[in-house]
Amino acid sequence: MARKSLFEWLTGSQGDDDWGLDELEQGGSSFARTPQAPARGTKKEKAAPAPAEIEEEDLAGELAVDVYQTPTHIVIKAMIAGVRPEDLDISITRDMVTIRGKRERHTEGTNGDFFFQELYWGSFTRTVVLPQEVEIEDAEASEKHGLLVIRLPKVDKGRQAKLKVKSN
Repeated sequence: MARKSLFEWLTGSQGDDDWGLDELEQGGSSFARTPQAPARGTKKEKAAPAPAEIEEEDLAGELAVDVYQTPTHIVIKAMIAGVRPEDLDISITRDMVTIRGKRERHTEGTNGDFFFQELYWGSFTRTVVLPQEVEIEDAEASEKHGLLVIRLPKVDKGRQAKLKVKSN
């Protein structure tokens, strides 16, 4: 009997037989086989859709956001350059904010002769689950130089109010 290697001694294995290598060499296998790709011409291959086809499907992109907190507010920032205010919809609940919009494509003067085409055009949406409840009545949204800033005041759970009892 051959001496075990350090790996075999540590793992308690018995050599190549533990791995089913003998079976593999004989055509059988205890391993899952990787499916082979079909030969060219045996199956119809679907070409990647053209950019115009993708646009027609109207897939919504996801808006990139920064979310942070101050002692009194939760702040959401997003770049919305090129989006008109009337094409922007912001929905707020006490624990969630959804931003939807559409960036219109302006193609005048391009003739479709692009060297690079990396900008996102079309619908976008983003839902942010807030880390704590906010006062939706006092929320503010502003835009400057294409940067949307949403300021959401946190619910003050420690706030107390005195209630006077009225007598009839």
